Amino acid sequence: MADDEKTPVDTDPAKEAKVAKAGKRSARGKTKRKRVREKGRPSGIAAYPRHSMRKVLRVPMAILEQNAGKTCTDREALKFAGLGYNGPSRVEISSSIKYGFLERPSAGNVAVTDLAKKILRPQNPTDELDGLRQGVLNAATISDVYKHYRGENIPDEQFFRNALVDTFSLREDKVDEFKVIFLEDLSEAQLVEDVGGKKRVLDIARGTEPSSAAEETLKKISKGVKIEHGDTCFVMMPFAEPIGGYYKAIYEPAISKAGLRAVRADDEIFATGKIIDQVWSGITAAKVLVAELTGRNPNVFYELGLAHALSKPVVLISSNQEDVPFDLQHIRVIYYDMRDPFWGEKLVAKVSENIVSALKNPGEALLKRAVT
Repeated sequence: MADDEKTPVDTDPAKEAKVAKAGKRSARGKTKRKRVREKGRPSGIAAYPRHSMRKVLRVPMAILEQNAGKTCTDREALKFAGLGYNGPSRVEISSSIKYGFLERPSAGNVAVTDLAKKILRPQNPTDELDGLRQGVLNAATISDVYKHYRGENIPDEQFFRNALVDTFSLREDKVDEFKVIFLEDLSEAQLVEDVGGKKRVLDIARGTEPSSAAEETLKKISKGVKIEHGDTCFVMMPFAEPIGGYYKAIYEPAISKAGLRAVRADDEIFATGKIIDQVWSGITAAKVLVAELTGRNPNVFYELGLAHALSKPVVLISSNQEDVPFDLQHIRVIYYDMRDPFWGEKLVAKVSENIVSALKNPGEALLKRAVT
């Protein structure tokens, strides 16, 4: 029989439609799974611990006290802590794992980590505090927000909320929960203090820690930031010593680490009464600016006014809050403490990070009216 004479196969339109619909669902599912893989977690699932550190330490403590610290199942661990095997309690175990207080030696089992033992059964006076601080650094998002604001005041309510959503990709409906956990953890780890009515996040890095940790942080926040050869950062600062010496010691290295070229006005411009064309061209050409506010130098404030009038992002820096004008205190300001033996290393690292951050999110470094 010729091919054109073969009997056609009967088709069922309803069956074909059902198969086509199933195919579309499968394609959508593959696309969704791909997006999940790319993001690293399903949309809507919080990466940060859903409980504060002190709360989630009760399960590791119960395992230590009632099971001699031995590996056990999730159900057993929760029973030791007097908790039922339900959704909220299992989320608590998940939070404890995110802080690094519990680990999974195998599926369905948990074990107490050395970090939890360091906190719960300290052998040295600093063990508990050191352990809690490490817990903050272990926790997803909490660690990122801490590093972002270390050495700075936590912004006013609306600006902080905007940063959590825009910079750290928190869902609007999770912001309030996150803020409570974040502030409780920082308080417990003694990483925040009240200064002039504001909460300042402390930078507790010691020795060579900033060089390794800061390099990783800078690399992370630099993703997506486009810097071209010849891009400049204009530095506004006093010329007189000792602050004038910070240009070579602090600001040039920091700006170079961020990938830009440092520019500073000639110190004779104001002294000789020259027209400040050099200042104007330096500010207008700069991609971002740095302002050292310590000492309330009038030339610095003049240049800062020009920069703000041009809507240029400016990284603000001061050794004390009193030298920062009230109407600038809602912008990110880096505070350094010269009593800290590592203040120079920390400041170089922090300035470079904030320069890149200002390029990535200019709104954080622009003058704007504080929300009341």
